[in-house]
Amino acid sequence: MIQIDYNLKPTDFSAKLAQFWELSAQKIRLIDERYDTAKGSPVFTAGGEYTTRGWTEWTQGFQYGSAILQYDATGDPYFLNMGRSKTIEMMAPHVSHIGVHDHGFNNVSTYGNLLRLMQEGKLPFNEHERNFYELALKISGAVQASRWTTIRNGAGTPAGFIHSFNGPHSLFVDTIRSCRALVLSHSLGHVFQAEGDVKVNLLERAILHMKATADYSVFYGDGRDTYDLWGRTAHESVFNVKDGNFRCPNSQQGYSGFTTWTRGLAWAMCGFPEELEYLATLNDSELEPLGGRGTIEALLLKAARATCDFYIEHTPVNGIPYWDTGAPNLYKLGNYLDRPADPYNDFEPVDSSAAAIGAQGLLRLGNYLSAKGDAEAGQRYWQAGLTVLHSLFNEPYLSTNPNHQGLILHSIYHRPNGWDYVPQGSTIPNGESSMWGDYHAREVALYLQRISKDEPYYAFFNCL
Repeated sequence: MIQIDYNLKPTDFSAKLAQFWELSAQKIRLIDERYDTAKGSPVFTAGGEYTTRGWTEWTQGFQYGSAILQYDATGDPYFLNMGRSKTIEMMAPHVSHIGVHDHGFNNVSTYGNLLRLMQEGKLPFNEHERNFYELALKISGAVQASRWTTIRNGAGTPAGFIHSFNGPHSLFVDTIRSCRALVLSHSLGHVFQAEGDVKVNLLERAILHMKATADYSVFYGDGRDTYDLWGRTAHESVFNVKDGNFRCPNSQQGYSGFTTWTRGLAWAMCGFPEELEYLATLNDSELEPLGGRGTIEALLLKAARATCDFYIEHTPVNGIPYWDTGAPNLYKLGNYLDRPADPYNDFEPVDSSAAAIGAQGLLRLGNYLSAKGDAEAGQRYWQAGLTVLHSLFNEPYLSTNPNHQGLILHSIYHRPNGWDYVPQGSTIPNGESSMWGDYHAREVALYLQRISKDEPYYAFFNCL
């Protein structure tokens, strides 16, 4: 399990963050200069150069969102100009993309971050520009909400989820982080109109999706199946769309439906705490018809704590996880949880992108609980998050090679499909980066930098 360092402080990362942003700037410029956008969105690196993979278009927002975060952290106008111009030029198809569940990834990372900078005074106020960003976010949330599957609920109350690109039967744990698109659209005053002009409450859809994710994607040791452990997650939950009944857990990118794909776990770790932060900004009157603040927050907090606990318990001492906690060859590594993860081993790859995403969840949950008066639990999660970052922002995970286009090394995309680059002489993928891993490393770096400098708290809903 993670060996939590209780002595780490945000200010201890000052030199690391300075190096991080210097390297980050080099990588963004390198991609901008060398990557051929005619090939599609950059997804992951092969031999140090970003390449693409035609599956779904879910990573372009991370590319241009990274430039926006770089400007936020450093004030370099090159990155603002790049992020703003590329958002206008390239991101419109993502706003109306009816074929994916990833609207929070693409559009909150770009339009949302630009609107946030304007609200925070880091961009000059321009009413027409603000309206442009707001309209994109309103439509994005509504399009995402249209991917709706109704499921059976024994209590007779509404239930359902935003289905994945796999089809209406498929609930992905990833989508918990894309709920940001729905709640922003709602808070910007938008109403989704469906057939017959039926007005759909976007906040209700978001909360119902969060509940479905907490109920079906997260396990709590209650004996749902033989492998039910506190905080384990399933990448995909499969439903019978004819009667709305849950059928089974499944996985697309993990080893199986009965093991835990660690990036899916990390999406839940990050998504639940930040939605708790968002709910704190709403009036009780908005939540009362949807079950009430107490019930909703208790559900999300249980899921957040369970997933973060599982990560701490099932990750090696340095905070960097292997790609799946049930990967079939982990046993060949012996007591792998009792020593730092080894990205160069001969049997199973690590996934640094899960660490980048999960660390933010640990920090946000720790901060949330401390603010609620639970100082002991809050400190545990907070210090676990710092422990993860202490490893992530150092070699061999931080990419210091000026010719490598990636920022965070040893990320994994799709191990079952064999899509990841295996370097010569190795038996497993290693040494490569991903758009989501690099983006989320930048996001958590910005989060930590603002904390350490006593600047405004970084949250996606600061754009409101």
